[in-house]
Amino acid sequence: MFPIERPRRLRRTENLRRLVQETRLSSDALIYPVFVRPGSAVQSPISAMPGIFQWSPDLLVKHLTSVYEGGVRVFLLFGIPESKDSRGSGAYDPNGIVQETLRLLKEKLPEAVLIADLCLCEYTDHGHCGIIASNGVVDNDGTLDLLAQAAVEQARAGADVVAPSDMMDGRVSAIRRALDQAGFHHIPIMSYAAKYASGFYGPFREAAENTPQFGDRRTYQMDPANRREALREVRLDLQEGADMIIAKPALPYLDVLADIRAEVSVPIAAYQVSGEFAMIEAAAQNGWIERERVIMESLTAIRRAGADMIITYWAPEVSRWLKA
Repeated sequence: MFPIERPRRLRRTENLRRLVQETRLSSDALIYPVFVRPGSAVQSPISAMPGIFQWSPDLLVKHLTSVYEGGVRVFLLFGIPESKDSRGSGAYDPNGIVQETLRLLKEKLPEAVLIADLCLCEYTDHGHCGIIASNGVVDNDGTLDLLAQAAVEQARAGADVVAPSDMMDGRVSAIRRALDQAGFHHIPIMSYAAKYASGFYGPFREAAENTPQFGDRRTYQMDPANRREALREVRLDLQEGADMIIAKPALPYLDVLADIRAEVSVPIAAYQVSGEFAMIEAAAQNGWIERERVIMESLTAIRRAGADMIITYWAPEVSRWLKA
């Protein structure tokens, strides 16, 4: 009780504040998501995400070599294929764009951790995360074998982790079974366990070229109004064999992230999604906020809520700031 209790005593100087800081950011906790497309010498800007590009494999390897040297060692790959079809065959083609890039990166950066996003949405001509049944609905069970095939091909190409983001029921067990049968017992599954049908994904649609051609993804991604359901999804994925889980989006769902942290002991990643990135960049460009301060504050909030790892498009820049 005042005047004996004076919390400001521990805030008096910068070094004193650092001494008692409860939450710390580290480059080791950052995962950098990137977009790769066929071709050579391609660096195509994404209009809604300043500073973020679609890369051809050759330039992406050069870019990530520099990023790796800057302290970020974990990369999450999304692929944009040259052509698409109704079954998303580019996702499980041994020579698909992500598989090709994984092989190149594994040769150039053998110590990097390469995470392959595992979904059909970038590869289907209809833009949904699974194949479409005759009644026009996404076929959950019919999609599982294709996801399992894709996981095996990603592992063969050099993926250190596979990350199913489709939100089909039962996909983790199907993927775990396929990986084990193919001899990839050592490959962990980082499951997008709590992935919401969010409006914050808007800029990503441009980046990944995966906008649904009809309907939306609300029949398989989670309702933003639901909090308890996230724990159910997480428990199911862990029971099926997930080694790590992802909550997505991050900042608008810190309550969900904190709930998950209190519930499970496995590593948790939170995805600071494209809409979060775009809003902060837009506000900073207009001079409404202090860009670096708000970026670091947003990441600290995500870490404070319970994330062990943060997937963020600012990973290379933040790593430089942390070293300064």
